Amino acid sequence: MLKIQDLSITYGKNPSPTVTGFSLDMKPGEIVSIVGESGSGKTTVIRAVLGCLAGGGVVSHGDIQFEGTSLTGLSKEAWRALRGTKISMIFQDSGAMINPIRKIGPQFVEYIRTHQRMSKREAWERGVEMLERMRLPSGDNIMRSYPFQLSGGMRQRVGIAMAMTFQPKLLLGDEPTSALDVTTQAQIVRQMLALREQYGTGMIIVTHNLGVAAYMADRILVMKDGRVVDQGSRDRILSHPASDYTRRLLESVPAMGGERFV
Repeated sequence: MLKIQDLSITYGKNPSPTVTGFSLDMKPGEIVSIVGESGSGKTTVIRAVLGCLAGGGVVSHGDIQFEGTSLTGLSKEAWRALRGTKISMIFQDSGAMINPIRKIGPQFVEYIRTHQRMSKREAWERGVEMLERMRLPSGDNIMRSYPFQLSGGMRQRVGIAMAMTFQPKLLLGDEPTSALDVTTQAQIVRQMLALREQYGTGMIIVTHNLGVAAYMADRILVMKDGRVVDQGSRDRILSHPASDYTRRLLESVPAMGGERFV
């Protein structure tokens, strides 16, 4: 489904790439987690996949292919058709991506009608349906609410509902649970896993939280200083890490009674 080959990403006039030699071959329905410290290049990679590198970032080497089509040379029109339909993204705080002075409903309706021709009433009903699938009570009331009237977990579910409206084949998550309390994190993680069961959605999840990666991912990639220093199945990474950096990450996870919960 997604194939990244020897990807390097450079910002501005900096001759040194921020990300170097990143490769990934991802199957439909697979969940891949990218872990590592801040500044390691995790978010840069998924932004490159979505074609929205900030600050003058460019793919300076390599290729990104989605369903056999290279994404590196797509036109703006082609990107507009692809984003939000076949490839969607959940941000660290989806509430921050929603206009705070507009109610949820008009924004959701506008988003749906941008990608599909339907009446405002049909789009409204589609929005309500998606919110209720995300286990938000009374989707119609949510649509009539302002973002500040919702809790952090509810806003994050709104972001997931919008991202999943067109049942994308690939969902990108940029720290989708880090802004939430532990209980809400667990709910969101379970909800995201249910998306794979319902729609067969493949996911790339960027996270600092090894516990989230261990629970969700089929495969884990560990990044440091813009490079992949370790990768493999979840069990292999957690039980037999190949790099010292991965071992140090695992050792940093708190233990209780001598048992580490990852």
